[in-house]
Formats: sequence, C-alpha cells, structure tokens
Amino acid sequence: MNVIEVENLVKAYTDLALEVVAVDHVNLTVKKGEFTAIVGPSGSGKTTLLNMIGGLDKPTSGTIRVNNKDITQLNSKELINFRLHNIGFIFQSYNLIPVLTAKENVSFIMEMQGENRKTVDERVSEILTAVGLGDRMNSRPNQLSGGQQQRVAVARAMASRPQFIIADEPTANLDSKTTEKLLDLMEELNEKENITFLFSTHDQRVVNKARRIVVLEDGKVVEDNENIKQ
Repeated sequence: MNVIEVENLVKAYTDLALEVVAVDHVNLTVKKGEFTAIVGPSGSGKTTLLNMIGGLDKPTSGTIRVNNKDITQLNSKELINFRLHNIGFIFQSYNLIPVLTAKENVSFIMEMQGENRKTVDERVSEILTAVGLGDRMNSRPNQLSGGQQQRVAVARAMASRPQFIIADEPTANLDSKTTEKLLDLMEELNEKENITFLFSTHDQRVVNKARRIVVLEDGKVVEDNENIKQ
C-alpha cells in the first residue's frame, strides 16, 4: 500500500530575477511501513522536498498524494487539519514547548485532535514508557538532555499514530551514543507499530539503519536503492 505518491514535483524560487529550481521533477513512491533516508549534499533539495510532502510548503507544480488524497489542492486551513491528523514531525531542533512537561508536549497534538482524556493519558504513558522516559513525564525540556528531548519529540510525533513521520536531520545535534539509541528506538517503533518513517539526513549512522536510500542531487533523484536491508 502506497502512503505517499509524488509525481513531477517542482519547487522553484526567483532570486534577483534568476530562477532557482530546488526540487526538479521528482517522482517518488513510499509504501506503508518503510524506513527511508533521503540523502544528498547541502542544497540538494532534501528539506524542501520533505517540507512539501509534509504540507509545510507548496510546490510550484506537480502532485503529492497521501493515501490517494492530493494535498497540493488543499487550502491553508485544510492543510493544517490534514497535517494534524496524518503526519508526525521530528526536527533537529526538537521544537518542544518549553513551558510544558514531557507529558504535556506529547499530549498536545492528541488534545488538538479532540481525543478524550482517558485515551490521551493512556497513549502518552505508553509511548513515553516505550521511549524510556516513563520516569521523566513531568520534566520540562530544560530539565532533560538533548537526547531525552529528542525522544520526547519522537514520542510526540508517534503518539497519534500518524500515516507517516517526517524526520528532518533528527540526529544532527546528538552525540554518537545518543544517536545509536535514538535510531534503535525509532527502528523498533517502526517495526512494532508499522509507522512509515521518511528521513532527510547527512548522518551515515541514519543511512546505515535505513532500508531504502534515495539520493538527491541538484533537486533530482539520481539514485533509489530499495530493499538494501532484509
């Protein structure tokens, strides 16, 4: 089953009358349960591509279908609602709300979705325990290490069981030991809950974990290695 279908996707910017094509007629299909890394040099279009797939940016042309729904045709309000109910995000800067506890950061999305309190409390406790933070649920971000904050971000992204998770350079600010633990955790949760992960990364450790590697150069897909790990 295809979760994401991208066809002839283009994103172009105009800078001082010069057109710069950041994403150049990309075609990409992502199946349910994939653990895929998008790699390439800086400026290759990785983040721009992920931002469009995640509905954070509009393409110049082309289509993006998530579960057969063309999200390029949605207006701003519809996109916000679609992201809320279908897509989880993990950013390299964590993007936690500093005044909220770990529990409150993770429950925030589910509360916005209108889930009842009992469901929210049960799921938040379950997912924070799964990421090894069951004893830190009442800690605020400034009371947690960088690795712990990123685990909260992973828990937040996964709490509502989205169709897929976009992770943009999620290990960029982490040391080697923390990175290995975080990647093991995401791999385990991917396998247990069958949530699709789509990474952009420069990190070879992420690449080593991926089961599919898509290489971008100058906004184009130049290589697509599927089933690299069995």
